[in-house]
Amino acid sequence: MIFKKDLGLLVLILVVGAVVAIINPRFLLAGNLSNTANQIGLFGILSIAQAFVIVTGGIELSVGAIVALLGVLFIDLVVNMNVHWALATVIVICAGMLMGLLHGLLVARLGMQPFVVTLCALLIYRGLARYYTEDATVGFGFGASFPTLEWLTAGRSQVLAPLASLVGYDGPTIAVPHTLIALVVLTIVAGVLLHRSVLGRYLFAIGKNEEAARYAGIATARVTIAAYVICCGLSAFNAILLAMYTRSISPAVHGNFYELYAIAAAVLGGFSLRGGEGSIVGVVLGTVLLQVLQNLVNLLGIPSSLNFAVMGSVILVGVLADREFARYRGRRLARGAARGHGPPGERAGIG
Repeated sequence: MIFKKDLGLLVLILVVGAVVAIINPRFLLAGNLSNTANQIGLFGILSIAQAFVIVTGGIELSVGAIVALLGVLFIDLVVNMNVHWALATVIVICAGMLMGLLHGLLVARLGMQPFVVTLCALLIYRGLARYYTEDATVGFGFGASFPTLEWLTAGRSQVLAPLASLVGYDGPTIAVPHTLIALVVLTIVAGVLLHRSVLGRYLFAIGKNEEAARYAGIATARVTIAAYVICCGLSAFNAILLAMYTRSISPAVHGNFYELYAIAAAVLGGFSLRGGEGSIVGVVLGTVLLQVLQNLVNLLGIPSSLNFAVMGSVILVGVLADREFARYRGRRLARGAARGHGPPGERAGIG
């Protein structure tokens, strides 16, 4: 489902992209576009995961730590324990879903604040990752190779070549990362689930007014738990992709502030931190905008440490814009109600 906010964000992306291309033409090089697309795929999946929790009015601060802990676990299973990568993938994703189940139970059943639960989880998972590896960097040993796994997770394909040949272009095309293809598939599935299914309607209802949703007969606790399970399951899948992309993990820093990127993309995409609003397409567009901005920072030679300042500013601007939009909409609804439900004499223009 596409909203007016999404169209406005798309226009903003095109404008920013044009400005970046003018400032530094290297932005349009095939290699740079392919690398940017890979980053969009990696962080887009994490942002969609975050969106399922934010729409309920919650937040998941531990996704970065989940990426670190489960990334370490995946590498250890495949490299040191000789577990087949397909089975290791199932184990890691199931572990992520169990984490989400635990978070959801603490929030929905025990009534704890999502911020507190997930902040504590962030510290616990980060500490476990460092303890598990004895604070050492883990990775694939020299000569270790898993061709199928590497191609599926970190490979790139010339999927645009057939389309280019249809228009008579025989030159080189941009190699599309498989992470971006995974994001496209996930966007379609998540869009149907959130905007076209009963579960999606329940998630929005809980975000709008949880008490009203409960009185309406919605099993709010189960739906909230489902949101956290989906979020952490997708984060676990992302942990595998990132582990194969980086090829090594330092548990002290791997995944740091990834929750910041995910929240920023969701806010930019129209998801209100109050819950009950947003679209999956908007989240993807928010991710695209963030990565274009990061690419601009890199091309201009600005220190990468300022990326955090950019993300923080984006979240602040997004929250302020969301608040002002909510106030504007409230005033518009109030004026409409006054015109439509005022005394008969006023509606007829009498007196």
